[in-house]
Amino acid sequence: MRKVLFVEPVIFIYVFASSLTSPLVQQFIYRQLWEEEYNSTFVSNSSISHCEQNKSSPAYIKQKVVQEKASVFNMLLDLTGAVPSLIVAFVIVANGDHQGRKRSLVLPSVGTLVANICLAVISYFSLSLSILFAVAFISGLFGSIATFLGGGFAYIADVCQDEKQKTTRIAVVDLIFGIVSGLAGLSSGYILRGIGFTWTFATASLLHAVNIICIIFFLEETVDVSEFQREAPGSCKEILKETFSGVYMLFKTAPYKKRILIIVLLFTFMMYLFTATGGSSLFTLYELDEPLCWDEVYIGYGAAASTSISLTSFFGVYLFSKCLKDIYIVFIGIFSYFGGMVMAAFARTTLLMFLVRVPSLLCFMPIPVLRAMLSKVVLTGEQGAVFACIACLEVVVGTISLSVFNILYAATVAWFSGFSFLLSAGLCLIPLAALCWLLCTSWNEEDLALLVSEEVSSIESIDS
Repeated sequence: MRKVLFVEPVIFIYVFASSLTSPLVQQFIYRQLWEEEYNSTFVSNSSISHCEQNKSSPAYIKQKVVQEKASVFNMLLDLTGAVPSLIVAFVIVANGDHQGRKRSLVLPSVGTLVANICLAVISYFSLSLSILFAVAFISGLFGSIATFLGGGFAYIADVCQDEKQKTTRIAVVDLIFGIVSGLAGLSSGYILRGIGFTWTFATASLLHAVNIICIIFFLEETVDVSEFQREAPGSCKEILKETFSGVYMLFKTAPYKKRILIIVLLFTFMMYLFTATGGSSLFTLYELDEPLCWDEVYIGYGAAASTSISLTSFFGVYLFSKCLKDIYIVFIGIFSYFGGMVMAAFARTTLLMFLVRVPSLLCFMPIPVLRAMLSKVVLTGEQGAVFACIACLEVVVGTISLSVFNILYAATVAWFSGFSFLLSAGLCLIPLAALCWLLCTSWNEEDLALLVSEEVSSIESIDS
């Protein structure tokens, strides 16, 4: 059977299935907590609103209590799944340099399949929300979306020889992520109204099962696993030692300038991911609250609006990369996010909330460009190690960010629900300062290419 070297289709299916259920999990938790608070069944249609806007009403106070409970519950749920997925992401993606990339794609898909089946069962039998913590932990043991994307990006780095092609294909994956998640978010509201939570989770399970089959039987492996298997370490202890030594040697044996570049780029990636993940994660709760009071269909429209942001960000990367250095593209993207968050903090009408996406049209550019910059810094045999570091940062920073911003939102929603967005915008100054430091220290991509080629020549001379 002929196999292919295009990982994008399996990323498409995984992201669509995950994005289809992600907003539904938040809404499922919100509705369950609402029913517990009101001791009545949650009914949603175009003529009934569960969003109280009269601040003197007892229902308004209960509404704020539900907002706070949902925010804290989501934070604890994220923490439960993040701890095991952090270890799995680091080990699996880093070992991909020797054991192959497909393992990084299959395991998270299996974990998400198990999680969606459990969600369907919980919804169908109206089980306790506390079971979700066990589901999150088990799913984390198989890895997370960070593991999946880490393996996917390393796969792309393996098959791309040209540096500009690498930047473009990494940007394509983020484009897929944005467009597909937007389309899934748009359709999720209608699907929820049409077939309910149970069958939506069952549909996502079917998509993940199909994806697992595609990865195993139709995707070509980019790493020669047979040679490593002949010299493979025998015990789990040796495998872990091999894993951590690969990441350790990435920093230990590298030239000084290369180590500094990797550290600064990872720090910039970490800080922008922290502020962007935390700020954008609050949109659903913010939109459910007064004065917007959106239902599931409007929330789907809002999620789908990110489609245009992903598309414009991709074209921004594609066009700017022809005339600007990578670092300036990151600058533009951060300023774009800054403008969107400031506007979101004061969005009090539906129209204004949709218009928040206008200044944010290029805010997705920094993530793929920073990934590409890190990939260009390291050698071919170090791609798994660097993407393992990125995957771990995504898990750790994403979890901490969600926890911090959910706690902050719960503490400030009663007096100013937009405060968290303003904080997110202010934190953009940190990655901007790191990039300014790189510019002040004479960063340029020509020197980087020369540095990498010299390192390759040094290794080849030692081997000979």
